[in-house]
Amino acid sequence: MRKTKTVRFRETIDVYISPSSQMMDTEDDSNVTELALDLVKRAISAAVKTVKEDKYTIKNINWITHGEFTAERGRRQIEEFVLTWEYQDHWVHYTKLIETKDMVHSFYYIYSVRWSIPTANTPMALGSASVYFTIKVNKNKPPDAPIDVSYIFEGQSLVHRPGMTYFQEKWLWELIEAKPILMQSIPF
Repeated sequence: MRKTKTVRFRETIDVYISPSSQMMDTEDDSNVTELALDLVKRAISAAVKTVKEDKYTIKNINWITHGEFTAERGRRQIEEFVLTWEYQDHWVHYTKLIETKDMVHSFYYIYSVRWSIPTANTPMALGSASVYFTIKVNKNKPPDAPIDVSYIFEGQSLVHRPGMTYFQEKWLWELIEAKPILMQSIPF
């Protein structure tokens, strides 16, 4: 008698179980082990494929190296990275260099990406949210070493790194909505 079991991940895997597999031979044990290993490999492969196709994939760009870095190239790279984020079309943003710090072993370039939602009725948006990027260029690293990039959202202390966090548009909304509430609580 032939038994077939179908296991579904994203593909169908047919597993043949022979009637003699009920016996506990060492030969049958090795067949079961091979079958189990093959099944596990396929399951892992299907899981990895599913994760890669997930809509919440964290995106990143190829960042420039220390030797290629200029303040303007850093700004363009931040723009390129921000364009990988998923957000609705009504958001507008601009990026500018706001500060350069010369530390002992590094240069820090701090950029501001300011977000707002202008409309026809209010072309000057009533609220905005900022994301601050820091590019660290180490004076002692070789020219082919990648630059170090991090960013924080306005009023937050959590440091994000490109390619490590999935951007959520609601973070910008929360920043914009919190400002009027804060202003109302301050007596003038």
